[in-house]
Amino acid sequence: MPDTDDSKVQDIVIRAIDVKRYYGSGEAVTKALDGVTLDVYRGEYLSIMGPSGSGKSTLFNMIGGIDSPTEGMVFIDEIDVAQLDSYELAWMRCHKIGYIFQSYNILPVLTALENITLPMVFAGLSADDARDKGADILKLVGLGERIFHRPYEMSGGQQQRVAIARAIANDPVIILADEPTANLDVNTGKEIIDLLLELKETRGVTIISATHDMKMLDVSDRILWIRDGQVDRLEERKDLDIHIGRIE
Repeated sequence: MPDTDDSKVQDIVIRAIDVKRYYGSGEAVTKALDGVTLDVYRGEYLSIMGPSGSGKSTLFNMIGGIDSPTEGMVFIDEIDVAQLDSYELAWMRCHKIGYIFQSYNILPVLTALENITLPMVFAGLSADDARDKGADILKLVGLGERIFHRPYEMSGGQQQRVAIARAIANDPVIILADEPTANLDVNTGKEIIDLLLELKETRGVTIISATHDMKMLDVSDRILWIRDGQVDRLEERKDLDIHIGRIE
């Protein structure tokens, strides 16, 4: 019998229903996603794992409104993303979702502060308020001394912290992190994972990460395994018999 707990239903922030994404046609069709159904709960840390070509990045893009399904539906806060026009979709991306990319994607000619005030100004915050808020966020992610530094003056880990600061600039309900530790050394990657976990616990943000990093499993609430465009399995972290090595 399906779970009808009203509190759980109300806590669903993302719902994907039989999502399919096909490229090409006829015999040449590629089924990047082939019928994925998934509920993501508010304030949870979900890791999406799978081999290259499994469909995890495609699902990631569906959830973030970066791409649209060939069939099926994706809801964010009960809003069908596919029904939004370009303006409404841009508003949702700006206010509801924060993105963290593997390659950081921060602008090299701008300082750390300028990089994270841009989305706030686009969202309608005044330049002065954006600067004040941006400085506070940079302090939150441990970059209080790097406010006026440009990317080339920062390490990879510091650049990723700028990317995280930018992702939370507009107080999103969802953070999408695409391989956030892939370009970092082991210890710096662990620091980034701990920072994401802290944001989840202190701000109640839902974090969804597409990752190959096994350390990320240790802080996840659930792990979604994707294979051949379908859900292979969905597991609770507490039910996994894995042991992540300690990093000294």
